[in-house]
Parts: sequence; C-alpha cells; structure tokens
Amino acid sequence: MCLGVPGRVVEIDGSTALVDFWGVRRKVALDIVDEDVSLGDHVLVHVGFAIRRIAPEDLAETLAFFETLTSEDLEELER
Repeated sequence: MCLGVPGRVVEIDGSTALVDFWGVRRKVALDIVDEDVSLGDHVLVHVGFAIRRIAPEDLAETLAFFETLTSEDLEELER
C-alpha cells in the first residue's frame, strides 16, 4: 500500500514546487500531476512527486482523513 501526503504549494519554479507539509517544506516534482497547479493549491505527494491536485471541495475531507491516519499512528507509538 502506498501513502500520499497532502501539502500546500508555496512556490513554483518550472516543473518543481516547494510544498508545505504542516511547517515542513520540501521540493516536489510536478511532472506527473494530473492538472495544472497554482500557488496555494494542495497536492497529494508520493515519494517526491505530486500525483494529483486536490480539488478545493475535497480538501477538508482529505486533510481530516490524513489527520485520522497520523493520530492513530501516534497513539500506537505512545503505548
């Protein structure tokens, strides 16, 4: 199973974007993303590649799902 992580695009330079993941910023390739990406957009990232732009109407649900996944992992670590 693969996991994509949602992040917000804060800079774009050609086919590379700087994406913010809850305060951690990483360069991400835009070569295979499914549509045009603009500043402020959210993308789903897997192994350094944006694989799709997250539609604004899907953003809240996507972020809530990811938060649920990560909170369950943190609970496991605390045991």
